[in-house]
Amino acid sequence: MGKWFKSGSPWIWMTGGAVSLSLIAVLGLLLLIAWRGLSFFWVGDVYQWQLKDQHGKKYTLIGEIYDREEVPTERLESAGHKFSTHPGETVTRYLIKTGNRERVSLDFRWILETDILSRTTPKDIVVLERTKNGNFYGFPVAVVEDGKEIKNGDLRAKLDQLIERAVELSDEAHSLQKGEIGRINYDLENLRLKSRKYELEGQLTDARKQEIADAREKLNLEYKELEKTFFKLRTKAGRDAVLIRDMTGEVLRLPMNTILDATYVNDMGFFAKLGHWFVGVGKFISSDPREANTEGGVFPAIFGTVFMVLLMAVIVTPFGVIAAIYLHEYAKKGPITRMIRIAVINLAGVPSIVYGVFGLGFFVYMVGGSIDQLFYPEALPSPTFGSPGVIWSAITLAILTLPVVIVSTEEGLSRIPSSVRQGSLALGATKAETLWRIVIPMASPAIMTGLILAVARAAGEVAPLMLVGVVKLAPTLPIDMNFPFVHLERKFMHLGFHIYDVGFQSPNVEAARPLVYATSFLLVSVIVALNLTAISVRNHLREKYRSLEH
Repeated sequence: MGKWFKSGSPWIWMTGGAVSLSLIAVLGLLLLIAWRGLSFFWVGDVYQWQLKDQHGKKYTLIGEIYDREEVPTERLESAGHKFSTHPGETVTRYLIKTGNRERVSLDFRWILETDILSRTTPKDIVVLERTKNGNFYGFPVAVVEDGKEIKNGDLRAKLDQLIERAVELSDEAHSLQKGEIGRINYDLENLRLKSRKYELEGQLTDARKQEIADAREKLNLEYKELEKTFFKLRTKAGRDAVLIRDMTGEVLRLPMNTILDATYVNDMGFFAKLGHWFVGVGKFISSDPREANTEGGVFPAIFGTVFMVLLMAVIVTPFGVIAAIYLHEYAKKGPITRMIRIAVINLAGVPSIVYGVFGLGFFVYMVGGSIDQLFYPEALPSPTFGSPGVIWSAITLAILTLPVVIVSTEEGLSRIPSSVRQGSLALGATKAETLWRIVIPMASPAIMTGLILAVARAAGEVAPLMLVGVVKLAPTLPIDMNFPFVHLERKFMHLGFHIYDVGFQSPNVEAARPLVYATSFLLVSVIVALNLTAISVRNHLREKYRSLEH
């Protein structure tokens, strides 16, 4: 036994066991997130309950079961609930999503199993996904098409047809608003800044005033025409409506332009639900958020996360590689070099929020403020680069991940045999040529490894971004069709901050909980996709330059 301990085998087994347990824990966590996140898009049955409260009053409830739990009877009785007969030690209670937010104070409620008189799943219950106030559950009574009430015929087909018409018109109006109308507003703002710039430079002559006024007048005329088209589309989209009976028995009129989709969940088979699941996942990835991020999709957050990480990678890679080459190839082996290496390693342990404070103070206020003073005085006092934006977020995270790239690149450089360098120099190549053609290509897999680690960390960071650029809801993306097309000064949305916002700042925590899992799974998927891309590039480079190692 003593020899076995002295051989070091126990520590090898302990290390292997610890690594295995860690991998199992990570895999289990990912499976949990994936299950809870992806099951959010699977539609469940919608029930109609007949209930009676503790005072014997009967009422009807329509909704989906979101959760269930066993509650001690003693706790319910101590809370004031009275049972006609003792139900036993525990009572099952269900968390029901009732929707119809404008009709009830909360769209989630708990019901006790002892209060249930009956439970059915009527085939004609419809779930309406709406642009605001969440889902609506009820029984369609009739549709109103251009003022005519239609009760007979295939009501479902008619409802789907009118919803599709309203959605197409609303999408057209939204596209017009974001595209052409947005471009005119952007051009009008540029004209205002141009006029202000001439004024500050003392060059606002009458001819230039007239030129700007003519351009503004032309844009205003174009704007009025587009505005007419926009309101015409909105009016057309709001022409129709649906009459629907809710769980209280009252018939309500819902405008068709507030409805996005109608689903008869209880009349769907497995494959219909599977198709609906794929459509739901697609909408979640490709659409904009609604209802304070608690409804709709996360496309702006996905775009912002990927764009910021790619920008960070472009910034950190050359700085990290140059720093590593200087430290390994040119710097003298002395106390100063050792001190710099220790400082670089220690930088990796600084809390990320400290980087955020540094980025806000140095980049946003000092550098951004100076850029505004020098290049955008006409926009002041409104800041252009002197406020949080995607460029400052990328630079802040580049500094945060710089030690990772430097250390990884230095490791790669140290593994290259000195005989390779000496052979290149002996053949007449200069040191710069040796670095560019031999050393850097051979170290490129290590550089990519550092970049992979940097991307993994940067994509998951949230705390520094809250200070230097990320917002709850960004009206526009950092890239659009307005010149110069890439707007690095704009704020952006991020999946990590979206999780924090939905999970902890949402007014309806129960509704937001599945969305947190779905967004978390999406964030992990984005990080994995970015890393797989970098790994494939690294493997390609490793194969390409393998011949130089022999």
